Amino acid sequence: MSRKRDKKSTLRLRQQAKLFPGYILLILWCVFIFVMLGWIVIASLSTTKELFSDALLESGFHWENYAYAIKNGHLITSFLNSLLYSSASVFFSILICAPAAYGLARFHFKLNETIRRLLVVGLGVPGVMIIMPLFSIVSALNAGNSKITLIILYVVTSIPFCTFYLLPAFADISPSYEEAAAIDGCGPFRTFWTIVFPLAGTSVTTLVIFQFIGKWNEYFMALIFAGSTENMSLSVALYQLIVAMTREGGWSGMFAAVAFVSAPTIILYVLLSKKIIGGATAGGLKG
Repeated sequence: MSRKRDKKSTLRLRQQAKLFPGYILLILWCVFIFVMLGWIVIASLSTTKELFSDALLESGFHWENYAYAIKNGHLITSFLNSLLYSSASVFFSILICAPAAYGLARFHFKLNETIRRLLVVGLGVPGVMIIMPLFSIVSALNAGNSKITLIILYVVTSIPFCTFYLLPAFADISPSYEEAAAIDGCGPFRTFWTIVFPLAGTSVTTLVIFQFIGKWNEYFMALIFAGSTENMSLSVALYQLIVAMTREGGWSGMFAAVAFVSAPTIILYVLLSKKIIGGATAGGLKG
């Protein structure tokens, strides 16, 4: 017994030794990220003079940098706009793509394979290539510079990825749940939303997080289709503020704006990291 235990422990040590270089790289990367984030926060609380004299926080904490950045960059309005764009686009994307993915995963019909291939083609088209056609359509409809237009565009461009992502999640769910629901007199619509959809909750949660962060950080479409001050997203407002403060020399205010904009996504990752990893490994990325 002791020899078997020794062999097992030796094998484990060998396996851990093979992973040791990877652990070192991971630790170095984490240290680098934490140092960079910490430096940005410290710089945002220092004065511009202290930044260039290598004397960070010498005169104390300057919270007025945040007040200056928020006021001059219209960050509160942009924050609410980004929250609206991200939340609404994610909600309607799931509302459309979840039933579509379920239908493709469960029902076999003539166009099933064709639709799947079209989804893959849609995934392979770079977003930059469709900006000009979308701009032409929006201009022809006179629907530019609108919150609703940007939300619709976010939803439409998210359909290929969201649908394809959810396909394996619904395919892995046993049909016996639907059969039992049908015996109890539950209709297809109610069966999907009350039984099947919650069973794919882990993958759906991960998709919601990915989509929310993606739309929160999106810049190009927000700049073109909702670039006015009242409709501006947070990423566009941050870029304009960085350009303005770079010209004025307000570097500490610029770092305060960067910290303010980055905080929501960092907090979201920290709080929901387990769900993100669990959803990615529970079927959402298989196949």
